[in-house]
Amino acid sequence: MKNRILLSAVLTAGLASSAFGQEIVLGAGYSDYSLNGAEDGAILSLEYNHRPFYEGNVFSARLAGAVEVVDTGDAFVGGGLSGKWDLKQDWFIEASVLPGAFIEGTALNDLGSTFEIRSQLAVGKQFKNGKALSLALSHKSNASTATINPGVNSLTLRWHIPLN
Repeated sequence: MKNRILLSAVLTAGLASSAFGQEIVLGAGYSDYSLNGAEDGAILSLEYNHRPFYEGNVFSARLAGAVEVVDTGDAFVGGGLSGKWDLKQDWFIEASVLPGAFIEGTALNDLGSTFEIRSQLAVGKQFKNGKALSLALSHKSNASTATINPGVNSLTLRWHIPLN
């Protein structure tokens, strides 16, 4: 299982570095599992946000991918859409929906299926050098496509690094 997690992380990082994208986002935080007896733990995330395919006055939309690993051995790899709303004074709101695969490290951290959807909402501040800092709240669940659907919530502090 650890080999699958490592392979997924390497492939995602490789794809991100070979594509001309907009930013890499590094995150660290804490995951809280809903199921009684589940093991909560520290989470690390690596996200890739591609160049926007839509840019309006205050809203932009782009493709995104993420790899997340929890210290309990749980891992998530997903890809989907991300939207960003620019606010005043370089503040922004970001939302994303990333369907993907979840692999539990312990039996009590089972979210019901391998197919899980990560939805995330973040608020952040962009700095003059193009980098940004954001605080994100995310939720993973299988959207009731499986027999059980306990879910997991994570709070992460994220550092955005532009690639262009």
